Amino acid sequence: MTAEAPKILAWLDRGFAGSILLLALAAPLSIAGTQTAWAFALLFWLLRLFYVRPSFTRDGIPLAVIVFVGLTLISSIFSYEPEVSLRKMVAVSLVSIVFLVLSAVKTDKLRRLATIILLTSATFASIYSLANAAIGRNLKVLKMTAESPLRAWGIQENDTIQRADGVSVNSPEELSAAITANSSDGNVDLKVYRFEVVYTYSMPVGYLSPLSEPGFLGITEWSRGRDVRASGFYGHYTTFAEALQLVGSLALGLLILAPGGLFTRNRLVLATAISLMSCALVLTVTRASWGGFALSAAIMLLIGASRKAILICVLAAIPLAAVGAYYLQQKRNVGFVDSSDNSTTWRTTVWREAIGVLVSQPRHLAVGVGMDSVKKRWQDWGMFDNGKLPTGHMHSTPIAFAFERGIPTLVAWLIWMFLYLRMLWRGVRQSGSPWLDRGIMLGCLGGAAGFLAGGLVHYNWGDSEVAMIFYLLMGLSLSIPSREAQSELPEAR
Repeated sequence: MTAEAPKILAWLDRGFAGSILLLALAAPLSIAGTQTAWAFALLFWLLRLFYVRPSFTRDGIPLAVIVFVGLTLISSIFSYEPEVSLRKMVAVSLVSIVFLVLSAVKTDKLRRLATIILLTSATFASIYSLANAAIGRNLKVLKMTAESPLRAWGIQENDTIQRADGVSVNSPEELSAAITANSSDGNVDLKVYRFEVVYTYSMPVGYLSPLSEPGFLGITEWSRGRDVRASGFYGHYTTFAEALQLVGSLALGLLILAPGGLFTRNRLVLATAISLMSCALVLTVTRASWGGFALSAAIMLLIGASRKAILICVLAAIPLAAVGAYYLQQKRNVGFVDSSDNSTTWRTTVWREAIGVLVSQPRHLAVGVGMDSVKKRWQDWGMFDNGKLPTGHMHSTPIAFAFERGIPTLVAWLIWMFLYLRMLWRGVRQSGSPWLDRGIMLGCLGGAAGFLAGGLVHYNWGDSEVAMIFYLLMGLSLSIPSREAQSELPEAR
C-alpha cells in the first residue's frame, strides 16, 4: 500500500458513508434519488476493493441472499419471456443495498445519523401529505345544474376533476381556462376521480358553447378535492403506505426502548414523528398496511413495553380502529374485511389462476414462468378471468415468487426471512446493548413482521421504493451484530 493509499481510502470512506446517508434521505421521497444514491454507494464500494477486503456476517443471511438471487437468475434464463425477465434482474440487484449499508456503517455515530435522517425524511413526507389533505387538490364538483354539459357527458356530483387536456385544475375558472386554451383539436379530455377509479371523458368543445358566458359549465357548488388517497411524493398510495409502515415501526421500536421519563426529548420527538406518520398512513386508506402496522405495534409492545403501556395502547387503539373503519367506509365504500369488495374478489381470482398455472407443469414448479412474463403470456393461460379483470401482478409476495420464480426460490426466500427475523429477535433480547441499537432491532423486527404480513395480499416486495427501505433497514440492523461479533475477535498479532 502506497503512502497516498490511506488518504485515498479516507476519501472513499467519506463518499461511501455520504452515499448511504443520501440513500436514507431519499428513500421515503424519491425512487430516482434512492437509486442514484445506491449507484454512488456501489461505485465507492467497488473502488474501495483496491484497498479493503470485504467482510460479511456469519449468520447465514448472505448465503441465503446469494441462493435467492441465483435461483431468480436461473428462473429468468428459463423464462417464457427471458428478455423481459432478465431486465427485471436490475430490480433484484437492489438487494445489494443490504451489504452496502453493512459495509459502510461501522460506527454508532453513522448508524444513529442514518436513522435520524430516515425518520426525518419520512416525517417530512407525512407532513406534506397532511398539508395536501388540509388544502385539497383539484376540483370537486359538489352540485351542478340540470342543464350542465358536464352532467350530460357522464360527470356526476361529488366527482373530482383532476385534469383537462393534461392540465391540472383546482377551480371552475381554471377548468374553463384549460378548456379554452388547450382544446385545439375540438375535444377536451377530462380526467375524473370517482371512488378509486379514474375515468376519462372526451367531450366536443362545441358542445360546451358559448364558452365566454360565465357559469357555462353549470357548476353551482364546488370545493378542493380531498378524495384521492395520500401517496406522499410517490406515485401510488400503496407504496407510501408500506413505506410508512416500515419507518413508523422503526420509530415506535425506538420510542418503546428509549430511556428516561415520558416527557424526555427523545420520547417527545419520536412520539411526534409516529403521530404524523400514523395520520398519513390513515390517509392512504390501505387496509393491508394498516393491519401490518397494527401487527408490528402489537409484537413490539409485547416484547418491549410494560403492562401499563400495553394497556394504555390497547385502550387508545379501540377508538382509533373505529375512526379508521368509518374513514375507510367513507373514502372507499368498503369494510375492513369485505368479501364483496372488487379488489378482494380480483385477488382471489388471480391467486386461484396463478396456483393453477403453477401446478400444471413440473417446469413451472421448478423455475416458475419468469418475472413479468405474465404481462405478455396471460392469454395463453387464460388469466385475469380471460382478460375481464385488469392485468397486472399477483398481489401476493409468496404467490408471486412461486408463480414467477418457482418453489425453490420461494423456499430460499422463506429461509432468508427466517434467518433475518431470528437475528433480530436475538438482538432485541441481548442485554447490555445500547438502547438505540436495541430500538433499531425492535423496530426492524416489528416492521419486517408487518411487511411480511402485508405481503400476503400485496406484492410489496416487487415495489422497488418499498424494497429499498426494507433493505436499508436490514443493513442497519445487520451492522449491529456484525460490529459486536468483530469486537469479540482476538486482535491480530
